[in-house]
Amino acid sequence: MRRTTESENKKLHKVKKKMEAKERRRKRPSYFGAMFDPKGFHPSQIKFYLILLPVLVLTILPILFILSHAFKPIEELYAYPPKFFTSRISFDNFRALVNATSQTDIPFGRYLFNSILVSILVIIISLLLSSLAAFAFTYLEFKGKKFLYAANQLAIMFIAIAVAVPRFMMITYLGIANTYLAHIIPLIAMPVGVFLLKQFMEQIPKELNEAAIIDGATKWQVYWHVTLPMIKPALATVAILAFQTVWNNTETSSLYIVDEALKTLPYYFGTLTLSTNSIAAQGIQAASSLIIFLPNLILFIILQKQVMNTMAHSGIK
Repeated sequence: MRRTTESENKKLHKVKKKMEAKERRRKRPSYFGAMFDPKGFHPSQIKFYLILLPVLVLTILPILFILSHAFKPIEELYAYPPKFFTSRISFDNFRALVNATSQTDIPFGRYLFNSILVSILVIIISLLLSSLAAFAFTYLEFKGKKFLYAANQLAIMFIAIAVAVPRFMMITYLGIANTYLAHIIPLIAMPVGVFLLKQFMEQIPKELNEAAIIDGATKWQVYWHVTLPMIKPALATVAILAFQTVWNNTETSSLYIVDEALKTLPYYFGTLTLSTNSIAAQGIQAASSLIIFLPNLILFIILQKQVMNTMAHSGIK
């Protein structure tokens, strides 16, 4: 009799756990995107690892090369055949970079400040404009909506060099050349950001917005208090794209800026390699490339989960 009771209790406990798990899955909101973060390993994942590991190796090799290249001594930088990994870690390249920056009229900190300031402003304005445009394309009805969205999709195909002349004409016409605005205005429009945010917003249940409007919320309040909190993964992705665009940009400094004190860090590092003798320039370029690359890598590592959720953009079906 006792054995029968224990067996029944075990069966009841298993059934209860299954019901609780099913209830948790039912209650979990699906409009935040698929979560690519499994809690444990399962044998069924082996086939995915067999595909992903070679891709991972090919992806990580350039990162390892940048790290290794920056710490190579001069003789290894010019070695033939070239070495992928350094045999002796050296900080000579960074010392040469510090010496080169100390000999310029404008301090290194000024260029760094310009890059940080411009990057922050471009990210904030890009996120605001892209999210507002995506909100309008998703939820509002107005004349010319399809044409404007098609124009946005068409703009994704244009590379920066293809619009260099129109941009220069626009900056000159607005009279903002040789100002911080010349760094900001050409980079705030992000067609790909509008596309990503619109795709993510389409997965949000429209009933949430309708309920907010019934409660008396305005369109701005729906955008700010309902929509934005739900698209944080997509906003993080657009922020990364905006940061990479502006942080690595040298075009605005070379085309629109004359005052040396208004130019940005990537442009400054480029001029250092040109003004230094060819032997030392190779080491300076290796060290400066690592300095410019690291913020991109760190930001992506911090926000990688949000990026994966954005790429999935799966919602309520």
